Amino acid sequence: MNKKSIVLSLLVLLLLTLACANPLTSPAQPPANVETIVAATLSALTAVPTDTSDILPHSLYYLDNDAAGLLQVYRLEKDAKTIAQVTFEPVDVEDYGVSPVDGSVAYVVNNQLFTVNADGSNRSMIVDGGAFDEVNPYVNSLRSPVWSNDGQTIAFSYKGLNFYSIVSGQYSLLIPNQLDDQGNGFIFPTELFFPEKFSPDGSKLLLTLGYYEGASAAIYYPNSGTLVRLQGENRGIICCDTTQWSADSSSIYSASPTFGMFAAGLWKVDATTGNVSTLLVGDFDTDPIQIADAPLLAPDGNLYFFYASQPNTGDMVNRPLLQLVRSAPDGVTNRTVLRPEIYDTMTEHLWSPDGSFVIITTISAPEAYIGGTPVLIYTDASKGSIGLGKFATNMQWGP
Repeated sequence: MNKKSIVLSLLVLLLLTLACANPLTSPAQPPANVETIVAATLSALTAVPTDTSDILPHSLYYLDNDAAGLLQVYRLEKDAKTIAQVTFEPVDVEDYGVSPVDGSVAYVVNNQLFTVNADGSNRSMIVDGGAFDEVNPYVNSLRSPVWSNDGQTIAFSYKGLNFYSIVSGQYSLLIPNQLDDQGNGFIFPTELFFPEKFSPDGSKLLLTLGYYEGASAAIYYPNSGTLVRLQGENRGIICCDTTQWSADSSSIYSASPTFGMFAAGLWKVDATTGNVSTLLVGDFDTDPIQIADAPLLAPDGNLYFFYASQPNTGDMVNRPLLQLVRSAPDGVTNRTVLRPEIYDTMTEHLWSPDGSFVIITTISAPEAYIGGTPVLIYTDASKGSIGLGKFATNMQWGP
């Protein structure tokens, strides 16, 4: 997501932190008759699946508006055609997470955390966050449900980092948010904790750390309770679901396609030490500006990401002309453009685990940064791309 250059306060920070995968508010309604858009210079044919073979390696979950205009959780089956609605709430679903074991969904409505089976049955409230504090939304806001790899634990944000046990039906606060009561009814948030995703081996949990201005990330080790903070970010912003675990769980890759308040670039984080290595950077004192987005270090050992290099004019960069590339893990060696298209309206992305394709959402409204038209783009340009519907946001893999 490319909102980091406009982080001016913690409220904006929280929008940034949660919008990539956990939108605070409903995304903009898709315009009428939205067609699949890969990019302004799209030259490859966007195909529609016509056979019965599986297109997707897993079912695809996402948020979309129902007939009443309310955000609900939907599932696209592996055939990339069959759609099922999972939640049926009278208000917007604000956040959700999917069990990788059986496709159950944990989701937030009205500051309450519910679970429901993959078929929409057995709806059950498991955590009640209480009445939402409109004046100090950081005090008791319930957000960011994330399932563990074995489907036995749900991590979520509520007054800090919490783990809910499916077996015991109880939750515990592991790391409390840091708040400063300023008096006169105003509570200043010093540090907030939001779970993002467990590592592939399940031993680590990536967190976003929210501050008054800016954000960061940390790696939490559930077995020991250790929190590893990042070291050496400089002007990079590594947070907010712009991050992706490596297949071996040893590192995290992150990228930013804009610069202004923070630098653009590409970073690698050592998950054991928290040390940050800057692979590419675009900032006010660099020329050309190197821009990256949506990195994935795939099991084949290659790094896949969207990339652009452009002259530094002194202006902040937004909506860069990105191309899909592949390189060695350093982001530089053997960097090769994989497809001719330009992607300048991409808002969200979801990689296939093997790196063979990426699903992106694009939108025609320049002011929109959340969700859009989903399209599957193969890293092998000869395979073209596949349209997956009219609108999606907060895409996640199911089982």
